[in-house]
Amino acid sequence: MYLRIICYATILSFSGFAKTDPTWPSPYDELEEIMYQVKGYRARDFGGTVIPCSNEASGPGRQNAAEWLRAAFHDMATTTDLSGVRAGGLDGSLQYELKSSDNLGPGFNTTLKFMADYYTSRSGVADLIALGVYYAVRSCGGPVVSISGGRVDATEGGPIGVPLPQNTAFTFEQQFIRMGFNKTEMIQVTACGHSIGGVHEDEFPEIVPVGSTSNGEAPLDSTVAAFDNKIVTEYIAGNTTNPMVVGPSIKATRNADFKVFNYDGNVTVQAIAGVNDFNSICAIVLKKLIDTVPDGVTLSDPIQPYSIKPVNMQLALNSGGYTMQLTGFIRVRTTDMGDDSVSSLTLNYKDRSGGVNCGRTSCNYTATLLGATQGFDDQFVWFPIDAEVSTSAGISSFTVALSMASGTTQMFDNNGNSYPMQDAILIQKPQSCLFSGTLTVTAAVRNDRTSLPVDMFLSYKTPTGDPNLPVPTLKNATVAMTKGACVGSYTFYTANHTNLGELAYASMIDVISGSDSEVLTDDFNAASELGATCQSFQNPPSTCTTGTVSTPPVSSTSTSISTITSTTLITTTSSSTSTPTTATSTSTSPTPPVETLHHRQDLGEYLLVGCQKESTVVGIRALSGASFAYDNMTLESCMKNCTDYVYWGTEYGRECFCGNSLDSTSESANLTDCNMVCGGDSTEYCGDSNRLELYSTTASQTAPTATLAPKPTVSPYTRVGCYSELPGGRALTGAAYADDAMTLEMCASDCKGFTYFAAEYGRECYCGNTLDSRSTLTPDADCQTMVCGGNRYEYCGAANRLDLYQLVTISSAPLATPMPSPNR
Repeated sequence: MYLRIICYATILSFSGFAKTDPTWPSPYDELEEIMYQVKGYRARDFGGTVIPCSNEASGPGRQNAAEWLRAAFHDMATTTDLSGVRAGGLDGSLQYELKSSDNLGPGFNTTLKFMADYYTSRSGVADLIALGVYYAVRSCGGPVVSISGGRVDATEGGPIGVPLPQNTAFTFEQQFIRMGFNKTEMIQVTACGHSIGGVHEDEFPEIVPVGSTSNGEAPLDSTVAAFDNKIVTEYIAGNTTNPMVVGPSIKATRNADFKVFNYDGNVTVQAIAGVNDFNSICAIVLKKLIDTVPDGVTLSDPIQPYSIKPVNMQLALNSGGYTMQLTGFIRVRTTDMGDDSVSSLTLNYKDRSGGVNCGRTSCNYTATLLGATQGFDDQFVWFPIDAEVSTSAGISSFTVALSMASGTTQMFDNNGNSYPMQDAILIQKPQSCLFSGTLTVTAAVRNDRTSLPVDMFLSYKTPTGDPNLPVPTLKNATVAMTKGACVGSYTFYTANHTNLGELAYASMIDVISGSDSEVLTDDFNAASELGATCQSFQNPPSTCTTGTVSTPPVSSTSTSISTITSTTLITTTSSSTSTPTTATSTSTSPTPPVETLHHRQDLGEYLLVGCQKESTVVGIRALSGASFAYDNMTLESCMKNCTDYVYWGTEYGRECFCGNSLDSTSESANLTDCNMVCGGDSTEYCGDSNRLELYSTTASQTAPTATLAPKPTVSPYTRVGCYSELPGGRALTGAAYADDAMTLEMCASDCKGFTYFAAEYGRECYCGNTLDSRSTLTPDADCQTMVCGGNRYEYCGAANRLDLYQLVTISSAPLATPMPSPNR
């Protein structure tokens, strides 16, 4: 037991950071993203109900952070660790134990129901419960509890035996020994687990009489919404109000915390009473709690944040079949970079053979910063990738070079392995679709592998139908894909799966080429990213090759546009460059030149901004000024509908939206995501499902080539930092404005004559000559979660965070401390 504790202490001494970067990819990449992408751009929002620590999203008196922490203990408590054989432990069995008298109240059901949305083949229930401990403790200001992955989910409930308040101290000791905890650890983990939250009168009326509290809960210490040592210091001082130490629980013999704390004459609680001692011990024993797993289960090393992490890197054949589009993101950890920010990022990639012969495209791609994300202890910035790769040359790996503001360059090569990519099998998302529970998947397989089997592997969820089983059942299906049309040096394969039900959107898709040692996959693709209609593949090559295609064929005459649909393409291979025909094609004579399907760069006074995601907030649109819908939609008609607006965009082939500002919850997407043809013009794109083909009169100022970053000056003001707003008041009280089209320049103009101006919450502007002394400087990352409503390449503060600017004539130096406010 002692050796185990020393091991945990050694792990935690690194404060959650590894000396070397993890090697990508890892089976635990999904857990890593959920763990570290907490707030801001591309946040996974796992902490939605436990941030802040006081969050009572499930109802008054129900502190969700405390419920998450209790859930982990109740799941683990069914462990048996006797005679050297451990069974149970943290294994997700709690989902089958909700009817047990050991698990009173709605908190565990609510916890599991929330976590179920994150349940996948790469993030099991037990691992998510463990991750919930990290979130709950860290959200409440407690220590880092390092997280490993690899727990195996149970398929049934465990035995009863969770410690109950009426038990004797000796019974408690025997129960904890069964779990693998000695007497000292029993006291420590009880104190740590009870640092937040309280006791509910509905579940424990003998401890907290019904009607004796204002919200149904009696707190365990005076700082119910802070993970700290008050649970033991107040007990030692004799002024505790802990209902499991004092009050009715004594007479009812349910004063469980007193029984445990006093079991060794208060030796242990006194030893952990100091702030540092309490935090360090809690980090150790809570780590042990979540790492208590059945024999035979091997946990990973603690999950560490990558310095450089490729995210959602995806290849797909472009129209014509002569190039592939490499899309995705590179996430850069900036925690330890100090003042030396990243100015740009360059992807340097190798061709299919590991060389640098990239054919008709470049072997590198430079990206600029798009957004920022915060973890509890880390900061990250994101660089979007949208590079064209020749199908003749292909791609096998890449390295990353960071260009720093200081003029230096930092190179990353995935610990000497380079970041691997395969171009043998690719999911074609535009040619795949999900509608009414029916999934159709298309994959492009390189022609040198068409003799190998091609399969679709599907991981999908099915609701249990039982309110006491809130976690859906995760099922798997393998479907052989059917060979279809040849597209130059690739061949399309398709597969279908029907009746996926209401949770079809949560399915994850792998397309697999080969078997045994020859397996290559394009895996873990989200069905939620597919449109409702499988799009035709535009302009397929006229020849099918078993090798590679170097350049597009050039025809001496113009021919009609050909597309690949779900029907099989009949191709003629010859020395000429004849156009392929489908089974329904009858015309062989040349047709007059026609305009091909493409994204229009400009129309009238408007310029193309790009492809924009719809708002993720229910009831809110990215553009909210006006809307229209009709089957013969064109870009031109939508533009006419929106002539008085700054922005307009088409969506889903037949919808048109107008507005003077873009909602802050809308994010940019890859242009290839907007691939639905306009209902009234087959040569134009009109967005896609939840994707806007976006145009703007100010696109030259807000084009995707701009960089989202804090703006150092807004003449005649200079930025002094990110400052906290006052609880229940305002840090700047001179004037206030709000506008959905807010920009920093607008705010500066509104505050002309004031010493300070500040933007907040994406749309609010505040002015003043003094800054309230209670407003404090916070990390810049706090102000990098909301862009300005009128300019998505400027930050405009955040919730309760001011992006603060000061008149240059007052002081050209950054503000070191808040200026005092006048007497009120």
